[in-house]
Amino acid sequence: MDRTERFYKIEQLLHDRRVASFDDIRVELEVSRATLKRDFQYLRDRLNAPIVYDREAGGYRFDAPPGNARSFALPGLWFNASEIHALLMMQNLLEEVQPGLLGPQIAPLQTRLKSLLGSQDDAPEEVTRRIRIVHAAKRHADLRYFEVIASALLKRRRLTLRHWNRGRDDETEREVSPQRMVFYRDNWYLDAWCHLREEIRSFGIDAVRHAALLETKAREVPATRLDEVLGAGYGIFSGNELQWARLRFSPEAARWVATEQWHPRQKASTDAQGRYILELPYSNPTELVMDVLRHGADVEVLAPQALRDAVRDEMATALKAYA
Repeated sequence: MDRTERFYKIEQLLHDRRVASFDDIRVELEVSRATLKRDFQYLRDRLNAPIVYDREAGGYRFDAPPGNARSFALPGLWFNASEIHALLMMQNLLEEVQPGLLGPQIAPLQTRLKSLLGSQDDAPEEVTRRIRIVHAAKRHADLRYFEVIASALLKRRRLTLRHWNRGRDDETEREVSPQRMVFYRDNWYLDAWCHLREEIRSFGIDAVRHAALLETKAREVPATRLDEVLGAGYGIFSGNELQWARLRFSPEAARWVATEQWHPRQKASTDAQGRYILELPYSNPTELVMDVLRHGADVEVLAPQALRDAVRDEMATALKAYA
């Protein structure tokens, strides 16, 4: 019986019997006294197992809070996909935190995460070595301005921003009322009310060239309105006019695309030739055009005509570079 199996057996014994003597556990596991002591120490120190010795009962038990009969379960081999993703994402984010006021509080979190990632001596290191989370197209955001934006957001104060528009390659000064920060496709965005345009806008925080906190109270925008403008359509870009795109993927591409969710309100079907028909709402075509183009000849925009023209023109322009 290896160590992981022993941990599982100890957990089951203490849960099933409520109280078990040291010798009963040792005999059940067929291990030496020294080995069992080391197992207990590891469970307590590394996995935070609430194992206590009950003198009156003459054995070991889990110190469960009142009304909670099962307060502890072993991590490690029993992770599902979402749990291991969440743990590794938290670990990656904490490793990127620069030295600051939260350092003393973050260190215990990192230790706890490592202990959660496995139940063997080398399990935390083995998990991070064998399981990877790859960040794609992550852009660097200036930490100084990120902190100012986050502070204004929580204090409900307005900001002055100097924001770089990549499409036009120019900068604009504007006053905004921050509403929420969004982490999307490995990058941070600020959803805000723009007092220059008098409408809701989303700003890439990495494109902020300067940010300053104002004393003026921020204007509040209802969450329903934010979702209506920014969350109804496809991607991160905003827009008031919602349209529906109709895309047709080849049978080969359908094997991948049919398992993907492009939008919560999408509609999908398969035609007689095995082609995958995907319908989804969008308000600004920018991001949708980019995602359509990455499928190349395996996708065709059926509607609306404006989106079809935008994709065709982009492909024609790209083709000129290879002519």
